[in-house]
Amino acid sequence: MRLFIVDAFAKRRFAGNQAGVALLPAGEDFPEPGFMQALAAELRHSETAFVKRLGPDRFRLRYFTPEGEVDLCGHATIAAFTVLREADGLPVGSCTALTRAGALAIQVEEEAVWMDMAPPRVLRALTGREAAAVYRAYGLPEECRPVALPVQVVSTGLADVLLPVDSGETLAAAIQDEAEVKRLSEELDVVGVHMFCRTPGTRAVALCRNFAPRYAIPEEAATGTSNGALTYYLYRLGLVEAGAENRFFQGESMGKPSEIRTRLLETPSGPKVLVGGQAVLSLRCELL
Repeated sequence: MRLFIVDAFAKRRFAGNQAGVALLPAGEDFPEPGFMQALAAELRHSETAFVKRLGPDRFRLRYFTPEGEVDLCGHATIAAFTVLREADGLPVGSCTALTRAGALAIQVEEEAVWMDMAPPRVLRALTGREAAAVYRAYGLPEECRPVALPVQVVSTGLADVLLPVDSGETLAAAIQDEAEVKRLSEELDVVGVHMFCRTPGTRAVALCRNFAPRYAIPEEAATGTSNGALTYYLYRLGLVEAGAENRFFQGESMGKPSEIRTRLLETPSGPKVLVGGQAVLSLRCELL
C-alpha cells in the first residue's frame, strides 16, 4: 500500500489542508475497517482517503478521520485524484469516484481537480435558541449575525451548520468551546460548524473557518464539502450566480491559507455544485 501526504486546496507545500491518501495495490480489496481507522489515527490528518481502482476511470473511495469513517471529504478527494494524476498515471479527463455519499463525477485537469458534490439540500433552519447556543459556543453574541443571513443546516454530502458573522474581525476573534460544539453537533446531527463572513468587492466570496470536534477536528484549514454547501446557501439567497466561479478563503487563522473554488450549475434535475482546487504532494512512502 502506497501512502501520500498531500496539501489540498493549496499552491505550495505546507499550506492548505493536509490529507492522507492510501492507494491500494491492484486487485486488493479494502483492509478491515479497524485497520483503516488505526492508520488514519496514526497519520493524524483530518481525513485519510483509501483508494481502490475499479477500472481505468472508476475508483472507490473511503474516508476516515482520526475518530471514525465519514461518507465524503472534499479536500481528501481533491488530494486523492491529484495523487492518481501525479503518481499513478491517471490522465487528464473525466472519471468517477464511488463514495458512501454516492457516485461523483470528477474532472482531472493539468493543475486542478474538480468534483461534483452530492445533490445540495437545506436540511433545516436552526431555531433562535439553537442558533444562540452555537454562537455562545464561540464566545460570540447572536447580534453578530447579519440580519439577512439565516443559520441553517446545509449538505452537499455532509451536513454542517452554516454560521454567518458580520466581519473578518469577528471571524478571527471566535474562540471555540470544543466540548460544547461537539455536544451541539451531536444534538443537531451535523459534522460541524462552518463559520463565514461575506467579503464583497474582493477576490473571495467569503472568508471561512470550519470546526468539527465531533470527529476530532478542532479546526480545519480547507473544507470542500462545507464550501460547496455554502455556495448553495448563497445561491438560494441570490448572493452568487449560477455558472460563476467562486473562491472561498480558509485556513488563515491556522497559518495554512487555502483557496477553495466552486461553481453552481442549473440543470434539469436541479442545482449541481462543483468544488475544485489545486493540491501539492508533500510526502510519499510505502506501508510495509
